[in-house]
Amino acid sequence: MLKNRGYHLEHNFGHGKKHLSSLLAALNILAFLYHTFLHFCDEKYRLIGAALPTRQTFFDDLRALTRYMLFADWEALMDFMMRGLEIGPYAAQKS
Repeated sequence: MLKNRGYHLEHNFGHGKKHLSSLLAALNILAFLYHTFLHFCDEKYRLIGAALPTRQTFFDDLRALTRYMLFADWEALMDFMMRGLEIGPYAAQKS
């Protein structure tokens, strides 16, 4: 799963000194598990993920938003994204 989903563990982490490559690979796997957990447990996360064309787009949007804006918490970030995408409770009303 990790090898064919754009993670490129061997290429990205195979050149570290001593334990660096193992540490970075472990952190990458923890991030993968965290996002998988969110997919199953967080309805807002799931809605936003379904509204975007790829998972990479989702991560690019997260990176851009958190680089330039400060959110009080995860819920505020998810609400902001749902409002911008007009999904969930912020879906545009059809007339």
